[in-house]
Amino acid sequence: MKRFHLIQGAPLAIALSLLAIATTAAIAKPFTYVNARFGTSCTFPDEVFSITEAEPENGDGQQWSAPDGASLTCSGIYNIDNDTPKGFIAGEKANTGPGYKITYGKTGKNWAVLSGLKGDRVFYERRLFGKDGVIRTVWIEYPSSHKAKYDPLTGAIAASLRGP
Repeated sequence: MKRFHLIQGAPLAIALSLLAIATTAAIAKPFTYVNARFGTSCTFPDEVFSITEAEPENGDGQQWSAPDGASLTCSGIYNIDNDTPKGFIAGEKANTGPGYKITYGKTGKNWAVLSGLKGDRVFYERRLFGKDGVIRTVWIEYPSSHKAKYDPLTGAIAASLRGP
């Protein structure tokens, strides 16, 4: 039996992700953002992340917020340090900043997923390490008190992360 890996992004994963987003967020419609500079894209319910923040001058991505304090960032950066998925996870696990705790980390050939806590906030990050020398990232952060609302959305949004 073939197993589908949502994080690796098979076409079925996209359809399931969008279905999960629509189902979880009741009537929230999916919106796909595509970054002009790096071609990074992600899909999310824009009725949940309804506040569009100012785009940075360098055009590397975009951030959205929700009225309840959650935020979503979809961006790209040049991989000038030749970072790898395993190196990224190892570096984050070594971070001993106050209130910073990694609760999950996993890597694949060209991707990494990390989640944890920053004080009283939950974060989830997915990175794609492109052959074009660009790291594409989706970062989702929300108050721990809203875990039941955002946990189901997070996986689907992260699975939608793409690059050319």
